This record gives sequence, C-alpha cells and structure tokens, in this order.
Amino acid sequence: MSTPVIQKLLVANRGEIAVRVLRTARALGIATVAVYSDPDADAPFVAAADEAVRLPGAAPADTYLRGDLVLDAARATGADAVHPGYGFLSENAGFARECAAAGITFVGPSPEAIAAMGSKIEAKALMAGAGVPVLPGATVGEDDDLAALGEQVGFPLLVKAAFGGGGRGMRVVPDPASLADAVASARREAASAFGDGTVFLERFVVDPRHVEVQILGDAHGSVVALFERECSIQRRYQKIVEEAPSPAVDDALRASLGAAAVAAGKALSYVGAGTVEFVLDAHGAFHFLEVNTRLQVEHPVTELVTGLDLVALQLRVAEGEPLPPEVHGARITGHAIEARLYAEDVPAGFLPATGTLHAFSVPGDVRVDTGVADGSVVGPHYDPMLAKVIAHGPTRAAAARTLAAALAGARLHGVVTNRDLLVGILREPDFLAGATDTGYLDRHPELLAGTDSAVALHAAAAALARQSANRAAARVLGGLPSGWRSVSPAPQHVSFLLGDRTVEVAYRVRRGGADVTVDGESFAVTTHAVTPTSVDLTVGGVRRTVSVHSAGGVSWVDGPLGSTTLVEVPRFVDPSAAQAPGSLLAPMPGAVLRVLAGPGAAVTAGQPLVVLEAMKMEHTVAAPSDGELAELHVAAGDQVTTGQVLAVVTGATPNGQD
Repeated sequence: MSTPVIQKLLVANRGEIAVRVLRTARALGIATVAVYSDPDADAPFVAAADEAVRLPGAAPADTYLRGDLVLDAARATGADAVHPGYGFLSENAGFARECAAAGITFVGPSPEAIAAMGSKIEAKALMAGAGVPVLPGATVGEDDDLAALGEQVGFPLLVKAAFGGGGRGMRVVPDPASLADAVASARREAASAFGDGTVFLERFVVDPRHVEVQILGDAHGSVVALFERECSIQRRYQKIVEEAPSPAVDDALRASLGAAAVAAGKALSYVGAGTVEFVLDAHGAFHFLEVNTRLQVEHPVTELVTGLDLVALQLRVAEGEPLPPEVHGARITGHAIEARLYAEDVPAGFLPATGTLHAFSVPGDVRVDTGVADGSVVGPHYDPMLAKVIAHGPTRAAAARTLAAALAGARLHGVVTNRDLLVGILREPDFLAGATDTGYLDRHPELLAGTDSAVALHAAAAALARQSANRAAARVLGGLPSGWRSVSPAPQHVSFLLGDRTVEVAYRVRRGGADVTVDGESFAVTTHAVTPTSVDLTVGGVRRTVSVHSAGGVSWVDGPLGSTTLVEVPRFVDPSAAQAPGSLLAPMPGAVLRVLAGPGAAVTAGQPLVVLEAMKMEHTVAAPSDGELAELHVAAGDQVTTGQVLAVVTGATPNGQD
C-alpha cells in the first residue's frame, strides 16, 4: 500500500529548525501546524505556521517532549504528518511508533532504526557486524573488573553513557588510576540526565577530527552518501563551526567514508535523512562514532554544496517516493561554512545568557537560519542558539571571508553572544590552513579571551552618544553641551562595565570635537556628526562611523573594529543593593537542580553547594573557602536569575563564586 501524500504537516519543534521546516513545507504547498510552549507564544516560528497549538508550560519535559500532547495537537488540527526537527522527540522510537499507531506519518526513519541507534553499545556492535570500522571498547557491568577492562581497551580511554549525548556522562581517563572514579561519576551523571546509568569504555583518540557523512535512504532500498562535513571545532563536546567538504578529506578518503556510511545505512534499512559520524585520526584512519537518526543542525552546508533541499527530500521519502536522480548524481560545488551563533558569555566559560534582543540583523550574502527577530526574548528554558549563519563560496577561503564579514557586521543587541569567538576562528591562520581538530580551541585560548582593541574608541563613542541623548532630552538650553560653563567647561565622567572590567571615560566637548580620556589614555577626537544612535568621528587620522544602541543603561556599540557591550555604572549606588560578605551569586539564569548542603553545615573550599541547569548546561556553585553555610536562599526546582544570591558562606570572600 502506498503512503498517502502529506496534506498538513505538524512541526514538533521550535526555534530556527521549526522555521526551516515550515519554509520548505510552505514552498511545497503543504499546510502547516506549529506547537509552542508559553515562553514561545510570540516566537517567529509560531507566526510562520498556518495554525498553532499551545503546549501549556515552559520546561521541555512539560511541552516539546510530551509526545501525547503533540499527537493531540495533530488530531485537533487534522495534521497527517509530523516532522520532529532535531532534539526533543526526533530520536524517540516510542514516539515514532505512536505516530504510526495513530495513522500519522513520522518524517524520519523507522522506530526500529531509531531504537537500534539509541544504545551506543548496540550501535557499535551492529556497525562492526556491517564492516564499519569501530574503536576498541567494552561495556561496564556492575561487578566487572575495571582494571582488566581498561587494559583490554587501552589508555587513554573514554567513559561514555550508553544512552545519551551532548557530553553528559562522558569522562576522559588518561591512566588506570583514574578509571574507577570516572566510571562512578559518569554513571551518576548518566542516570540523572538520561534515566539510565549504563556506561561503556572506548579507546580515546587524542584530538581527532570529527567528520560525518550525510546519508539519505528511501523505502525502496536505496541509501546514498551525500559527502562529508567537518565538525571538529567544538566547545563542551558541542559543535560551533561546521563545513563541507572537509579540508582533510581527499577523493579516496571521501569514497571510503561514503562506502562505510552507506554500509551503516543499509544495516539499518535506513529511510530518510541521517548522519553517520566518525573520528578521523592524523593518519587518515577513521572509526565509527554514532548514527544520528534525524536531520542535523549543520545540514545547510550540505545543502549549499549540493544544491539539494534535505527537508524537501525528507518529505518526499516520507511519502514513499524513491530518491530522485539529483540525489544519486549529486556533486560538490564550492565550499560552505556554518557558524552557530549562541547567546553565551565565552570569556566566562560559555555561560548561557538571557535577555531581550533589541536588534538582530546579519548583513551580507549569507544564509541565516534563525528563530529570533527584533524583540525576541531569550529565556533560560531552551538551547541558547540564536541562529546559524552559513556562507557559500567558490573556495574555502572565500566562504570563510564572507562569513567572518557578515558576523562582524551583524547587529546583535540585547544579549551577550559568541560572535567575537566565531569571527576570531574564521580569521585565524590555523583555521584558514585547515588545521582543525577537536583540540583546536584548547590550542588557541586567545580566541576565548575576547579582544579590547576597539574598547577605547567604542567607549568614547558611547559617552558622546550618551551626551547627545542627554541634551536632546533636556527641557531647557538643549543646544548647550552637558557640563558647559561660561569659562572652560568641566570634563564629564562616565564609567562602563565591560565584563568584569571597569572602563573610565572623561570627555570635554568642544567645537568640532572632544578631548577624551579612556582609562588614563588621552586623545583628541574630531566629530563630524553625533546623535544618540550614531557617532561619525576621526581618531588618529582615521575616520569611522560607529552605531550606538542604548537601552536600560546598556550600550551596544558596532563599528568597523567590531562590537562592544558597555554597561553604564550608576553614579550613585543604592545601598540596599549591596550583598552580604560571602554571598554566592547565580552565574547564569536557570533552575536549581540540586542543593548539596544545608544551613549551618561546615563547608570546605571548592565543595559543591548548589547545581544549576539552564539551556542544557549544568553549572556547580561551590564554596569559595572554608567556612559555614550561614544562609541558603534556594531549593531544588527554584528558578533563579543572574546575580541572585543563592547562599551565604561565612568566612568567604565577598561575592565569591566557584
């Protein structure tokens, strides 16, 4: 019996991937349905659908992970197919079975294929049987001799959760002495994150490349490899820059990788879009890592080098069609690079950030897959990715240059982002030479520290724009500069916070310019035009126009030298805002997962006290010194904001953190 043509598609996801799927469905003439949580009620993806159904609540477990509510929404709207995107329900075999039982087409592989890859242990065994190269490994039973297993696998090795990913339940073990503790710790984390504490050991390849192959299969037995993607640049085991093709793969290696990926797909009787992931060592040997039984975040780079629409192909395959000739005859044209733009504070350790996006725009000849727009609220409940920005060019160097320029010129006002890190990577010599592997960021810590080359100029521009705004708002004598006197005007002073750094600015406005001092360094500024939102100025013989967007005491400054976020320090501090000595502050917004000590407990320096979770990331707040937990202000399940006092430890440094 043939599969019916899809008439109405429900997208069981949110953010940029929901917008992406809805765009293709609309182009194919398919009616669409979105589902949304309460925080997403005004999100762009909701407006992009023909109909939408609310999933009451905020947490993923109450909303996007509720397969029963998603199927209720499909029935209520008459949707005959569900596209799960990636994450959430996309690799949930039980949900795929429930769709089939309800007579609803699941746009993805069979439940059996999903289940087979759900356990990394079973997946490795299946792949080994299909002739796909795998790394040495061993499952850890409750009573197994760890020392013997470790010797069998070889060091260094990885302890990995059997059910899960994203770096959770994963530990690198350099030698036998560390193995027992690593297994115990990984088991606890895996049980907490995935509901199953099963772990296994696997030989660890030091600083490999992470190379994956896109596959497509149909219900008629065809499986095709659509070439490789390089995904080696990662933080916290999560990718941030991806490209196609890989600079390390030649035609012969590409053929071998493709053949192994097709063998993996055929072993699964794979139908739909999937990705076979490998680690590639310095000698060109590759080993199976896992199969992602869904569309990948980085699928746009494959689309741009092949000219194919992978979502459209998913839908055609789900309708029972065979893979078309353009898939079988696909070729690589040019080079594509994708950068994941996250709301996160890189110098602070990639802590997720929240806030309102006052402005969001990315210029240039690039593809921008995003789920946000001007005015979008970035909350603590979901992944902090704002957008994927993808450039395609005739060469790798051209694509990197185009992408770096687009990101550098973007207007990203309202939340801290990883934009400077991405631009730094795309312009870094080792990256441009193709010398990337999973240890890339460890070798380039300078990329994580941020840059202050534009700070003086941007601080001066922010101060002058602030002065212009103050005069525009003045009720009397608005044409006079602030600080004006009938004699020589007094310098005006303003302080800004740039991360943890305080930037002191003094300026005296004069005809045609200003005398400015930033952190003790003086320079003359010629001003050509100054408004509250734009400053056209010459410093050191170079003329530049700098845009300034200010809201709530924060100035986002953009110009040819990059971007800077400056928080104005109030001249008069509210005494009630002072924190008690020894206060432990929340470093990010999120939920309290665990409280590990009670009031009155004696604590030691470095002892974990509170564990927070936000945007799929856990963070432990620890005692900064020996002392007593004098006050505890949170409990498990509480929601906290950045800077909120969690606890007070007597004998600790004021405002101390882990």
